[in-house]
Order: sequence, then structure tokens, then C-alpha cells
Amino acid sequence: MQKVEKHKILITGGAGFIGSNLVERFLAQENEVIVLDNFLTGKPENIAPFIGNRRFRLIVGDIRDMAKCREAVEGVDYVLHEAAIGSVPRSIKDPMTSTEINIGGFVNMLFAAQEAKVKRFVYAASSSTYGDSKTLPKVENEIGKPLSPYAITKYVDELFAENFSRLYGIETIGLRYFNVFGRRQDPFGAYAAVIPKFVMSLMKHESPVINGDGSYSRDFTYVDNVIQANELALLTENPEAVNQVYNIAFGERTTLNELFICLRENLSKFDPGISGIEPIYGPNRAGDIPHSLACIDKAAKLLGYAPKFNVRQGLKAATEWYYENL
Repeated sequence: MQKVEKHKILITGGAGFIGSNLVERFLAQENEVIVLDNFLTGKPENIAPFIGNRRFRLIVGDIRDMAKCREAVEGVDYVLHEAAIGSVPRSIKDPMTSTEINIGGFVNMLFAAQEAKVKRFVYAASSSTYGDSKTLPKVENEIGKPLSPYAITKYVDELFAENFSRLYGIETIGLRYFNVFGRRQDPFGAYAAVIPKFVMSLMKHESPVINGDGSYSRDFTYVDNVIQANELALLTENPEAVNQVYNIAFGERTTLNELFICLRENLSKFDPGISGIEPIYGPNRAGDIPHSLACIDKAAKLLGYAPKFNVRQGLKAATEWYYENL
């Protein structure tokens, strides 16, 4: 695979979980990387290793501030827009902030990028856009009604990106992430994702809480697959591939019960006392869909996407990282 090399890349939300992994990859490939982050959910420790790098620049700022957006895109070749307020439950509790950041901030960045004549704007879309669609696997052009304010914001972003491509000629590519996990994903806080949350509970010898009976399933996607997709989105020269939205996943379903068993098995290799822990089952979570599975044929055909890490391989790498770093 080709590499993105010697370009100037802005990564919004670059102090976050996915963003910081993208920063690491593109700095390693001799790109100049700028991060715009307000540290609302991003962590300074995620980008601490890059601070001394002469090709790295941090702008502390908010995507709701148009002046900061314009400053960040100056002279930039590509934008990778990862900044957002994630979490379905968080958006249900506080829909205003989710809307301000995920839609208002997104439009600011998109408009600033087209003003600066950025070559391409690649953004984090979401599998939550499929909403109440019961179709499996999920195909890009068949969506249902969104089930949360977060899902609405991510769908509206896709509409704005498509509209701006037509009105202003900016190239955009949306990547609908499916349950991304891996190193640097935050296990702390009320809105932690399920995998780091389970890992943290197990490492503390506590029983994780599974929402529902554990039969709900997700297409869990290791972060290195997402990095590959972002790089391909920047590299593609296929005119048919731009101004599109793609599912980014592995293409395999894992139930929450299967997930728990796999995590317990991996962590037990480091701490045998974990092997006897059983989960606690609680009520289903508002806004959750029962099952999620991606069809990744479109990304494979138009971008050349070929995920290298299945769920078990990703969970093995993730649990090793958590055990060494927590």
C-alpha cells in the first residue's frame, strides 16, 4: 500500500482516541501534522509523545470558534475531522452540546476548509446513522430513522458534506465507523465505551454490567483498520471514490456475551484471578439498536479497503495495551 507522505495534515480532535492514533501514523510518515483540540474529551497524555516533534503543532481551540478553524486550516493539504462529542447516552442527556459541536462545529470546519482550498476533507461519520433500519448487513444507501440526537448530528454532517461538495467543489469522504476500539480508548468516565469499560472492571476484579441479556451484537472494529481507511481516503485518485460515504468495519458480528468471554480470557493470561468473574445483566440502554453489521464491499471496491485485524486479534492487542498502561 502507498503511504501519505510529506503533506500538511490537520487532525481535529487529535488528542482523542482515534485522532491520536492518526497523529502517530502520519507523523511517522514524515507529514506535518496540526492538531486542533479543546480537550473536552481529548487527553493531553494522548499527544504528549509528539510535543517535541518539529513536524507537530498543537492548536488549543474549539471547532465552534470559526477564527480557530480558519487558523488551523491555513496552508493545509488535507483535513481529517475526528472532533465530535461522542456517545449516544451523552447526547440524550445533553442534546444541545452534541448539536453545537457535531453540527455547528462540523460546518465551521467544512466551510473553513473550502475557503482555504484544502484538497480533501475526510470526516468521521457513524454507524448510528442506520438508526432503526433492520436490514443486515448495513449497506450505505439504506438507512432508517436515527434513534438518538447523536445519530441525527452524524447524519446531518453527511448531508452538509454532500451539499458542500456540490456547492463549493470541495472533495469530501465520510467514514462510517462501526464500534471502534483499541489503544488509548478511555476507560474512565460515565460515557466510556463498552470494551475499555469491561476491561477496567475486570482488571479491578469487578463484574462488568452488560446492558440487556448480552445477545445484542456489534461489528467491533480495531483502530488499525480505521487508520488504514483514513489513509486510503486521502490517497485515492479515483474520481468515483470521492464525495462518498463508506462503512468502515471488519464485517463480522460479535455479541456482548462473546465480547465479555473473549476479554476475560485475554486478561486472565495476565491475572488468573479474572477467570472466575461473571457479568451482571442490567436493562437495555435507551437509543441502542439490537444488532449492527457492516457490508464493507463499497469501501473495498472504491478505496481498496481490506481490514487486517479481526475482532479477536484486535482484542488481544487492546487488552495487552490496557494491561501495560493502566
